[in-house]
Amino acid sequence: MHAVDRTLSIGERATDLMRAYSHCASPRAYELWYTYVTGLKPALNDAVKSLLGLQDKLGAAEIDRIYEEHLSEGRVALQALRAGSELVLEMDEVMSQIDAAAGSTAQFGASLEALSGSLAGPLEGGRLRGVIESLVEATREVADSNRSLEARLKDSRGEIDSLRKLLDDVRQESLTDALTGLFNRKHFEVTLTASVAAARADGSALTLVVIDIDEFKRFNDLYGHLTGDQVLRLVGAAMREHVDPTCTLARFGGEEFGMVLPGIGRDHAYGCAEKIRLNVMARELLKRATGESLGRITVSLGIAVLSPGETATSFLDRADRAMYRAKRSGRNRTVVDEDPAIPEAA
Repeated sequence: MHAVDRTLSIGERATDLMRAYSHCASPRAYELWYTYVTGLKPALNDAVKSLLGLQDKLGAAEIDRIYEEHLSEGRVALQALRAGSELVLEMDEVMSQIDAAAGSTAQFGASLEALSGSLAGPLEGGRLRGVIESLVEATREVADSNRSLEARLKDSRGEIDSLRKLLDDVRQESLTDALTGLFNRKHFEVTLTASVAAARADGSALTLVVIDIDEFKRFNDLYGHLTGDQVLRLVGAAMREHVDPTCTLARFGGEEFGMVLPGIGRDHAYGCAEKIRLNVMARELLKRATGESLGRITVSLGIAVLSPGETATSFLDRADRAMYRAKRSGRNRTVVDEDPAIPEAA
């Protein structure tokens, strides 16, 4: 099916679902149902199915809520802001409780001081009893205050741990490419700069690999964006299978990927790159609807090893140029920067 036909087919199905299960037909509703049909955001599909299990149709409020949670561009920032605000409120409540406990302790100290003065003179039976009762009451009050503070601190610890996890999840999402699950360009650039600085400081090895899918635009135009997305996920999966978890894997362009390999030299990096290339080439793509074979894809890879005094920008440029040399020399191969076997173009 042509890419345009495929897109129109998805749009028609989205319109049918919107008509059947929505009380409104807003642009947001259309985008929600279009995304639902593509299946690219499983969490969105789960949210829709959960609501439809409780009611026949989605109203404007439900659609807006699902949209904000799963499709809005500002939702990550909003989640971070909300979690941060809740954390501040929680800490304010804890500090108020601590201040109250401190006040109780100060009051207890004042009571003890007053009672100490009462003990200075001769004590009669009734007067001694009064001092003891006052001491017991003051002690009880501060003990109650401390127990209340202890309980509040336990509750707050759970709340703060939950908010910390939420903030970590939001941060992780802001650094992750949603399609492949790899890191995004932002995290790749930050990590590359930090890794270059660390390698220059301690003299350790650092290797960079740049990967580009061969003829991806033609494949994407021929089979449609959904199949193109399948290809991108396939390459991401192949990278994970053959690279140590301590390395940074990222999708930093449309069909371009990068791997920052700290502590790894050229030969080891070349071996990893070749495993990825062969893994991708060995996988046959199938059309999900019919099982029809769509053929195989290949990737071209460029490798650069950090040179003394080199910047992150020039390091990436060398790896990128090595990848383009692989393209020019026939695609579906791995080229190491400054490899004399592949001459530079004039």
